[in-house]
This record gives sequence, C-alpha cells and structure tokens, in this order.
Amino acid sequence: MRLDYFDDPKAPTANSIVPSVTAATRDEYGRVLLIHKIDNGFWALPGGAMELGESVRDAAVREVEEETSVRVEVTGLVGIYTDPGHVMVYDDGEVRQEFSICFHARPLGGKARGDMTESKAARWVEPSELSKLSIHPSMRRRIDRALEATSEPEII
Repeated sequence: MRLDYFDDPKAPTANSIVPSVTAATRDEYGRVLLIHKIDNGFWALPGGAMELGESVRDAAVREVEEETSVRVEVTGLVGIYTDPGHVMVYDDGEVRQEFSICFHARPLGGKARGDMTESKAARWVEPSELSKLSIHPSMRRRIDRALEATSEPEII
C-alpha cells in the first residue's frame, strides 16, 4: 500500500529518495499507455525504480514492459521531477521524496495488459478520456507535459 502527499502540510518528512523513471508512450493514434496501479489505485504512466547496473533509459524500457507487456524505445525527455512537496508513504515506514525522470517513448510491439503485481490493468487512453480517470496531480502533470507540443524538458 502507498499513500501520496502532494503539497500537504500534514505530510510526514521524507526519509529516503530513490531514482525512478516513467515513460509516456504514445501509439500511432496519439493514445497514451497508462496503467491502473495496485498500490494506490491511481492511473499512471508505467515506471518504477532504477536497478543497480542499469541506465535510466534501460530502466524505463524494462519497467514499461514489466508493467504493460509493451516493448518500447525511448525517444526523448519529458522532464525531471524532484518536488520535495511530493512524498510517498509505504507500509514499511519508508517515506520517499519524489525523484522521477519521465521519458517519451514509442511502442515497438506487445499487447497492453496489467502484470497483476504492480498494475491491475494497462490500456491505451485517448487524451480526451484522461479527465475521466483518477490520476494523481503529480502524474497528471507529467502526462500533460508529454502531450504538449514542446521540445523543452520540464525540470522541477
């Protein structure tokens, strides 16, 4: 279980920081690949923590395939998100400060489906449908930025 705090004065103080990645993957129809997360119930871009011995690019490719069964190629940078006002509280007592690098990616193959460990569902979503989904504000910021027609990465 995970509880997110975003600019909440009642949030506990972070006691860890873990480099993580997300990938905004868009198909040929302009849809974005999202997962329905098991740990907090929100819809999100697929992603997760880097592992020792891998690059952030490799971590993004691995995480997308693990969580969605879709193979991707990283094509650019959406932004770097390190807002100390966003912390995640885990059952084991860890309180993690956000540190996420979000990439643009394109699909190479595979059929979207949840892994039933971290994601209960994975699907391609039309941008016009995003407002109907429960998406955490920090994740929605990444998605919106990825959908913008700008080449400048966002750094927070």
